[in-house]
Amino acid sequence: MGSDPQYARWPDLSLAQDIFFVKHIPQHRQNAIKKLEENITKHKMAPLYRYLAHTQDGILSNQISWNQNLYDELKHQNDEELEAFQKEEDEAAEKAGETEVHAARGKRAEFWSRVGDKEKAIAAHETLFEKTGVLGTKIDLVLAIIRIGLFFSDKFLVKKQVDRAKTLIESGGDWDRRNRLKAYQGLHLLTIRSYNLAAPLLLDSLSTFTSYELCSYSSLVVYAVLAGSVSLKRVDFKSKVVDAPEIKAIIGSGEDRLAAFSGAISAGPGAGDEEMEDAPVVSSATPKPTSNVVNLTTIGTANEGQVDTETTVDFTPLAGLVRSLYEGQYQNFFLALAAVEENFLSLDRYLYEHRGWFVREMRLRGYQQLLQSYRVVGLKSMAGAFGVSIDYLDRDLAKFIAADRIPCTIDRVQDIIETNRPDDKNKQYTDVVKQGDALITKLQKYGQAVRLRGSERG
Repeated sequence: MGSDPQYARWPDLSLAQDIFFVKHIPQHRQNAIKKLEENITKHKMAPLYRYLAHTQDGILSNQISWNQNLYDELKHQNDEELEAFQKEEDEAAEKAGETEVHAARGKRAEFWSRVGDKEKAIAAHETLFEKTGVLGTKIDLVLAIIRIGLFFSDKFLVKKQVDRAKTLIESGGDWDRRNRLKAYQGLHLLTIRSYNLAAPLLLDSLSTFTSYELCSYSSLVVYAVLAGSVSLKRVDFKSKVVDAPEIKAIIGSGEDRLAAFSGAISAGPGAGDEEMEDAPVVSSATPKPTSNVVNLTTIGTANEGQVDTETTVDFTPLAGLVRSLYEGQYQNFFLALAAVEENFLSLDRYLYEHRGWFVREMRLRGYQQLLQSYRVVGLKSMAGAFGVSIDYLDRDLAKFIAADRIPCTIDRVQDIIETNRPDDKNKQYTDVVKQGDALITKLQKYGQAVRLRGSERG
């Protein structure tokens, strides 16, 4: 087991969520502005205040008022802190050892992260990185830079530093930092829409999560369930999401939650593919909803001072999405998907950008799951199963069929959908032809470029 993580307090990523609220969510705007103003004053965040509110280049200048006197006062307090850090470092260099000098530099790096100066915070952390030889400290510094990138939504910086952290971990990082990096990497992949790569990392992080400086445990549950729901195959979805003890303990029914805590997890219904046959009439009866309001402060333990940040979260829409998708209750599935979009996708800074894509992919997953079991399905029957009109289903399916996402055809004369599950050999042949065409095109472009360079030399 390694040493305790360092440089984990700043930046405060919850403030980045408040900035998102101010920009995009009107119903949360006033509370978010109040919280930002309180934190700017309390923690003397002069650079962040300028970044947000300055009349010329502030990103929230239309929502947060600019007060030059307040900025000057905060700037003066920042200068006094920096002078104290410099004095401490000079005295340490003269009278103490390298450890004390490093500690003084660490205070300066955390200061820049706290007040919200991106460039100076990165530079200060890089200086510390170069001056230290302890691997655990190096990893903590890189993780801190990742959080700076996440705070300012700098995806390129985050990707670069995640790769850097992976290299350090592989050179001998301890178990705790290895697990913390899983959550960091999973969250980064989520922000760039690589849900299939994010899902295993986020799901693995549930049982060992300690990165409360990154996000709350409730947020991690949401990210893991959503990533798993949209990307995992049915068998993996059952084992890693539907039946996972960590997830059942949060979004399961009362009995499932109790069983998850006690370790008695039921296997649930089978997940095998059914024989293809004509579709029967699908029931759309709505089951009685169960309450999934969970206080995360009662689950597990967290770093000191972090557990208080967990709030009561209503996981009912998320639980409904998982249950209805797995059990094939498609009308409830569409209703749950709409509720998830409203309560989670539209209110989270990491999910907001890709909410349209996620909803579309989940609709596709529902269609695929129903159609893969049948040769012929009545258009009216399928529309009734999903609780939508025939015209809507026709238009929605047509988009996926045109994009080769669903192997079927719609016959509007007979109002049926005929599935044509592709033969594996034919699919492999088609893939080889497509990939071969792409390779030939690239080689032709390369040949043209080589000939052009040769003529220039001649």
